[in-house]
Amino acid sequence: MVAGRYFACRAVAFYQNEVGRANFTIVLDDPTDSRHIITFSGDNGRRLDDRYELPIDRMLLKSKDRPKRDGLPVPLVETSTGMCMQLGSFVSGQISSIACNATDRNGRSYELQFESDGSPVRMWRVRPSRPTIK
Repeated sequence: MVAGRYFACRAVAFYQNEVGRANFTIVLDDPTDSRHIITFSGDNGRRLDDRYELPIDRMLLKSKDRPKRDGLPVPLVETSTGMCMQLGSFVSGQISSIACNATDRNGRSYELQFESDGSPVRMWRVRPSRPTIK
């Protein structure tokens, strides 16, 4: 749910950048915008057994109407407050659910409810590469 509108999800992903900021990114199934992507973003996530909690401090909003840099939409960054909770473990390859709620400074609300079908998660490790100079 984004600002009162409900969408199905085409993909849900979790990633953490090199400085520790964590993100739950959702590609929305929006028939009017094939580039509609929202990201719940925060720092200081913590793991408690098979539960991961991430305090949300900003939402990253991408759409077909956003300006582009290097061909990719630049997200609108909205200061927000909220929480994401993931049940399951990347180590075991099983995530059973993800729930996120956030409200931005303008009062718009964002909610994610994801329930797994039991399929194992796919993991990719992306590491920065050093540019080669010729």
